This record gives sequence, structure tokens and C-alpha cells, in this order.
Amino acid sequence: GFYRNIILNNPRKRNALSLSMLQSLREDLLHDVKSKDLRVIIISAEGPVFCSGHDLKELSNEDDVKHHSQVFEICAEVMTLIQKLPVPVIAKVNGLATAAGCQLVASCDIAVASEKSQFATPGVNIGLFCSTPAVALGRSLPRKVALEMLFTGEPLSAQEALMHGLVSKVVPEDKLEEETMKISQKICKSSKSILALGKATFYRQMTQDLDTAYKITTQVMVDNLTLRDGQEGIEAFIQKRKPVWSH
Repeated sequence: GFYRNIILNNPRKRNALSLSMLQSLREDLLHDVKSKDLRVIIISAEGPVFCSGHDLKELSNEDDVKHHSQVFEICAEVMTLIQKLPVPVIAKVNGLATAAGCQLVASCDIAVASEKSQFATPGVNIGLFCSTPAVALGRSLPRKVALEMLFTGEPLSAQEALMHGLVSKVVPEDKLEEETMKISQKICKSSKSILALGKATFYRQMTQDLDTAYKITTQVMVDNLTLRDGQEGIEAFIQKRKPVWSH
């Protein structure tokens, strides 16, 4: 299998999520996503800022309400799309992630950050509360931590982000690529169909009460056993050999 590396590449504008950037990101996320070979998507960025959020020039009075709605709607679509994709999506963060950029990190399945990275939702300071970033933030962080970020705009350090669950790992900057690839390569060793089933089920059960969550996942475990790779994995374990996945 292989990974796709999507790079936010407009460092002069701090990799802002302009309408065109969001459209490109959506297109790249969806490109050939059903390919049997694609196993992991990595989102990284050029420059010292991972992503500064929306392009505020697009949100000025010069643009009409219809344009503003389009920007926020496609942003929400991209953020929810990440969790609907059949492959894991990893954010590789090396720098500042603010507002919708922080939302992007929170929306990814896994996030690996360098020690110099920071995360903030400073919209309140310019009169535009980070309400849509709060959706992803509130589902990744303890409520009081998320609200402090949203109310004050103060950034979390990489270590604070790790402690509160916004990122999965924090490593020295020179180890960021190595650690991200280590995770990617581990994922690539598993069955794509099993990972797709597991990812979809995880996000589905997270919105349910405990009893419903167990009811859903119990049935999924049964369904998992009917899949070709489900049986192949068990047989390979019993026979003490490496599984040969069909994906």
C-alpha cells in the first residue's frame, strides 16, 4: 500500500483556508480514495505556519453573505469528509495551527506534532468567535480546556495539546517525518477493508449512548468475521504466519 501526502502550500498567506484552498483540499482527499492501494493520507504544510484558518479577506464586507456561507459550508464538508474517508488521515504539524487550522488538526484521525507547534482558536480577539472550530475542538478536548481556548484565544503548546488529547504524539522537529512514516507504515500492514470498517464504526458509536454503542459494535464484530480478511487474519494467527490481505 501507499500513502498520499497532501501539502498545504501557500506559506506567504500562512496556508490560509481560502475557498480555493478548501476546494483543492476536498478534491485531493477524494482523489482515487477507493483505490485498493491507498492506505493513509497525510496532511502537512510548507512554512512556519501549518494553517492560520480562514482567509479573513474573504470574510470582509466586500464579499456577500452567499460567499461567506459557501466558505463555511465547504469547510464543514471538508472537516466531516476526513472522518468519512475509508483510510486513516494523519495531520503532520510543524508550526502554528490556528482557528480553522486548529479545527483541521482536531478533525484528523491522528495528529503528530513537532515540539515547536502551537494550537489556538483566537477568533474571539477579532470579533469572530471560532464557532465552527469549536465543533471539532469540543470533540477532541475536555470541555473546560476547549472553552478556555475559545474564550481567551491563548495557544496551547505542543505538550499541552498532547496532554489534553488534541494530538497523538509530540516529537523533535527533526524526527517528525520519521515518526509520521512509522505510523503510516504500520497502518499499511493491515487490511484496508478492516481498517475502513473499524474507522466508520468508531465514529458512529461515539455519538451513541453506551448500550447502543455496544449493540452497534457487537453486530459489527460479527459482520467483521464474515469478511474475507477477517477470516484470513484469524487463520494466519492460528497457523503462525503472516496474513495475505485481499483488502
